[in-house]
Order: sequence, then C-alpha cells, then structure tokens
Amino acid sequence: MVNCPICDWKGDKFLPYGKIKRENAVCPECGAKERHRLLGLYLKKTLDDKEPMKLLHFSPEKCLANLLKSYKNIDYISADLNPERAMTKQDITHMDFENNLFDMILCVDVLEHIPDDLKAMRELHRVLKPRKYAILQVPIHDADKTFEDFSITSPEDKEKYFYQKDHVRVYGRDYRDRLRKAGFNVKVDRFIDSLEEEEIEKFALIMQGASKERHYINLCTK
Repeated sequence: MVNCPICDWKGDKFLPYGKIKRENAVCPECGAKERHRLLGLYLKKTLDDKEPMKLLHFSPEKCLANLLKSYKNIDYISADLNPERAMTKQDITHMDFENNLFDMILCVDVLEHIPDDLKAMRELHRVLKPRKYAILQVPIHDADKTFEDFSITSPEDKEKYFYQKDHVRVYGRDYRDRLRKAGFNVKVDRFIDSLEEEEIEKFALIMQGASKERHYINLCTK
C-alpha cells in the first residue's frame, strides 16, 4: 500500500512513468512524481503555517501549487514563460519583480533548460529577501562536474547527451558552486536520510535509477 503525502491518495501502487518506465512513480490523483512527493513531505514538515509569507513558485507543478495554496498565511504567486501555465508571465533570466520581494522561492527542474543558468540564478537571488530561502532543485547526476556543450543543438543529440530533448546540460555535484557564484549560501539538506525506510516506501520517494544527489534538497539563502 502506498500513500501520496500531497493529496493523500492511497492504493496498491502508483502508476509507472517515464520513457523507460519507472514502476510506482506517479500519483494517479494529483500527478505527483517521486521528487514532488519528497518535496511535498518536506514542505509539510518544515513550512511555517502562521507567519505571513510571499512565495514565488516558478514553472509551477499543479500538485505542489495546490499544496502551497492550502496555506492561508502564504501569498502565492506562480510564474512561467508560458502565460497559460502560471499566474504571471516571466522570463526567469529577466523578471519584472522588484528586488527583495519574496520570503520563499520554489523552482524545480527548470535551470537545466536555461542556457544562461547563472543569469537565472542571479535573478532568483535578486528577488529573494535577505535571510529568506529558495529551494532550487535540478537533476544532479553522479559526477563531480556539470557537462554542457552548446554546439549540441538538435533534439536528438540533446536527448542523447542530456537525457531530454529540451535540456541544455547535465548537472554534477558542482551545481551548488554555481549557486554560490550567483550569491547564494547553499545548504544541502539530506532530509530523505532522516526518514524511516517504512516512510520512504509508503510514499515511494526514491526515483529508480537516479543518483542519491537527486534526492537531496538545495536550500539556498541570501
């Protein structure tokens, strides 16, 4: 029996998902995948539900958006380059928001799509309030160095080298150094290591075939 920590769906198994099908991967009710369920559980255990908070959710996942909107103390704003996907149209490398506006930023699996990721990171840093935090997640592979090559342009070659047709790089463990270069203080929160095995299995939090780094939370402060 599995249980989605975001929408509370229960069943024998989650649905398979991915080009190479991962078993027990996606919630049939809210669409949450392993990484979303892990983040949802983390947010439910760590978010303040009383202090007023202005939150930016970039390229919003519906399952996480619904969770965040359920907090009465959160002034929720979603943004995306595609205006049909969010409350406001924003280019992550050049946002219209004023400096020091948000108490929290959530940005999941976006930066690996952005050619100038440092510019995007600096923009996220700019709009975050001092001493507040951003959760900036990307797929991190079991390698020390990030691989990028902008001569790789065809969708087929991008899929071959970056594992997805719209990715422009494969991040390694030096991803956090890039965040630091943009001005962030970075803490790697190994939240998943604090959970009991029964809890990890119940919520199906481990992505098959992914490095352990993929399951750590990048907690960035200004």
